[in-house]
Amino acid sequence: MSTADRLLELAGQGWVQLTELAAALLLSLAIGFERQVQQKSAGLRTYTLVGLGSALWVLVSKYGFSDIVGGSVSYDPSRVAAGIVSGLGFIGAGVIFMRRDTVRGLTTAASIWLTSAVGAAAGAGLVLLATATTLAYFLLMYGIRPLGRLAARFRPHVFTVRILYEDGRGLLRDIIDAVTGAGLSVEELRSGRRTDDAGAALVEVVLVLAGTVDLARLTSRLDEMAGIRGVRTGDALDE
Repeated sequence: MSTADRLLELAGQGWVQLTELAAALLLSLAIGFERQVQQKSAGLRTYTLVGLGSALWVLVSKYGFSDIVGGSVSYDPSRVAAGIVSGLGFIGAGVIFMRRDTVRGLTTAASIWLTSAVGAAAGAGLVLLATATTLAYFLLMYGIRPLGRLAARFRPHVFTVRILYEDGRGLLRDIIDAVTGAGLSVEELRSGRRTDDAGAALVEVVLVLAGTVDLARLTSRLDEMAGIRGVRTGDALDE
């Protein structure tokens, strides 16, 4: 190694640091490619920039202040890594959103956070750990899916029941008793008022229920109640 290359490496601008940046680039690119294939809100460019930027910040914290350290001047390089974690919260919050009562984007936000850690590890020279974490990411995203399908078998079915009944009948308590008596739990209840074609006042109740039940039997039981105009069931995600 020439004297010039040696000086550049000591200053944090040699082949070692470039290799660490390249490792961060390739590893974050791999994660971003998988997210792009899955058509997620954050894709190839976002993940690659997060990983590469995190690596550069770590390198800056390691070597960028070496010329001013000494005497009464000191610094803590670990504070930059803590700043990366805090800063990624803004990007993570930007990809999380609510769709009705369902939270979307949590996995995307977590994977962006993990990509920043991979980039930071590569920038710190922990390329083996960064590589192992990237492999673990792909294992979790694909290898654990059969376990997720197994867990789904034990998850209670969630569906909605929309009921129309004549206003003034006071049927809500009887409706709740009927569905809970069938072994269902009420996850959500919404109600409103409307009128039929003849101008008669009606109450519309929408119940989000969880559990396993014979829907045809439950619908028939509700229909038999005096004052109920109609019962319709559907998937909770359709609401």
